[in-house]
Amino acid sequence: MLMSADSGSAVNRRPLRRCGATAALSVALLLASCTSGDVRGAAGRGGVGDPLFPALGNGGYQVRHYGLDLDYDVRKKHLDATAEITARATEDLRSFQLDLQGLRVSSVRVDGEDAAFSRKGHKLIVRPAEGLRKGAPFRTRVDYDGTPQELTDPDGTSEGWVRTPDGAFVSGEPAGSMTWFPGNNHPSDKATYDFTITVPKGYTAVANGELRSQRTAKGQSTFVWHSGRPMASYLATATIGRFEVHTSRGPGGLPLYVAVDPAEAGASREPLAKLPEIVKWESGLFGPYPFSSAGAIVDDTPARISWGALETQTKPVYAGAPDTTTVVHEMAHQWFGDSVTPKTWRDAWLNESFATYAEWLWAEREGGKTPQQQFDALYDSKSKETWAFPPGDPGTPRNVTGQAVYDRGAMLLQELRNAVGDKAFFTILREWPAKYRYANADARDFIDFCQEHTDVDLGPLFKAWLYEKGKPEREV
Repeated sequence: MLMSADSGSAVNRRPLRRCGATAALSVALLLASCTSGDVRGAAGRGGVGDPLFPALGNGGYQVRHYGLDLDYDVRKKHLDATAEITARATEDLRSFQLDLQGLRVSSVRVDGEDAAFSRKGHKLIVRPAEGLRKGAPFRTRVDYDGTPQELTDPDGTSEGWVRTPDGAFVSGEPAGSMTWFPGNNHPSDKATYDFTITVPKGYTAVANGELRSQRTAKGQSTFVWHSGRPMASYLATATIGRFEVHTSRGPGGLPLYVAVDPAEAGASREPLAKLPEIVKWESGLFGPYPFSSAGAIVDDTPARISWGALETQTKPVYAGAPDTTTVVHEMAHQWFGDSVTPKTWRDAWLNESFATYAEWLWAEREGGKTPQQQFDALYDSKSKETWAFPPGDPGTPRNVTGQAVYDRGAMLLQELRNAVGDKAFFTILREWPAKYRYANADARDFIDFCQEHTDVDLGPLFKAWLYEKGKPEREV
């Protein structure tokens, strides 16, 4: 993600309520039945213990695939949708939870059978007709509708399903995906996706992966997208608008799909024309491009979107025309953040440090400052934001995308380069995303990985730059 202002996110809370005519049991009766002895297994917990967002995600299962069927009426701002969620139980369950903010749930079925459900805050609590055994696959269908509501971050910026005059700008870091589909909303649970999105004729719906089909009938257009590599929920998008669409081929025949709001087309043209060159250059640094397509979505967004871009998988979303440096940053995230995803939000620096360092390498390639000069300028600057907190311990949700995550994270990488030498450093840049391709990793994984590539004791370096407060002493 590229931020133009320091921000974090807060999960909105809603009171306990009933949902839909098919939820015949009251909440009280449902809770009583969940404690009865005739159903084996545990009540699946809400939250996975994330140190910054403890209420996000859910325990007891891992999702394998989301099938999302979305019908959006742009004029009425109304969404009719069905989510088919294929998952595997990781423990015996008598109930489980999904993250869903707002929207009205009309029915839930598990393995073809009606399931009881209730709502509490952003949790949809599901009790299947029969308990789920550990290791067993199961399929959940949720029918829901309503007007999706965006989430507001503590600093007033917005994420989630952000309505625009001609559709919706859809982004999800860190919590916004639950504003438009139910799921296990945490980066530790990655899955494949299929999207079927129906919009009024004349509008375009863009999602992750490859466009499988597009058809128009009876005044409506339906776009079918397939994303076949594991993806964290915050990286999903279903952005809708009146776009100029350009398709082409990149390095090795890589399909490119670029959708741009006409108001942003002129300013976007030159930076996006460099997309094939950027993909090729970053593939040389970081190893083979990890996905089967690439692209971009550029929208004319409301003024309340004060951040620049998000690395939605295969097609970063840009809140207005990007410059070339921003495209370099977001495409680097396809390796660092999208393919290799943090286990928890505390390690967002693993995303942003590499993407920022890619900017520094690109600047040097274009005849600008070297990474060491970038480091020196930041170290000597009076910026309080750079030293506001250690990137490996951001402390609060507001800091998950704070400036220190970017600046000090990239500076850590430059200090690592100085410590291990160029040969080992650029080997790390290639082999780290290869080892954890399509998986999750954390700071400990990265520290251990780097230590395997050098005889230099890296413990003091990581302690100082990743975890200690204040400005570290620079290496001589």
